[in-house]
Amino acid sequence: MMMTKEETYQYLTDREISFEITDHPAVFNMEELDAVDLPYPDADAKNLFVRDSKKKNYYLITVKGDKRVNLKEFRKKHGLKNLSFASAEDLMEIMGLIPGAVTPLGLLNDKDKKVILYLDAAFSDGLIGIHPNDNRATVWMKASDLVRLIEDHGNQVEIVEI
Repeated sequence: MMMTKEETYQYLTDREISFEITDHPAVFNMEELDAVDLPYPDADAKNLFVRDSKKKNYYLITVKGDKRVNLKEFRKKHGLKNLSFASAEDLMEIMGLIPGAVTPLGLLNDKDKKVILYLDAAFSDGLIGIHPNDNRATVWMKASDLVRLIEDHGNQVEIVEI
């Protein structure tokens, strides 16, 4: 069900998306990633997979790695119901990912196209570093290419100030 790291690379190549790969030990949070020598640390992304209280709507919030997201403020600003982190089971069922490997590229596994991506506008005109459905690597690509990929797949993308 889940697109592997190699399948993700092939998917990007097949769509003529330019990307660069940084392999590294598995990382499960931003603190662990800080110990990795990344070529573009300012472009690294943090991903929050959240849901509303009814478990009807799911969102992936992707921000610059050094930012904090106040879910209550985010919810109010975007007219959403109460938000909380989605479960590991929901993450696996919807995106085929484990905690620590959350990435916008996981939306390519969202067969029902139910997750809305909220992308930090700070990425909009530059690089973004995200996992290739595996937390042992980071893929660097243009944020605009990522948006096009996700929209072409059928998921909604909202570019927002966070």
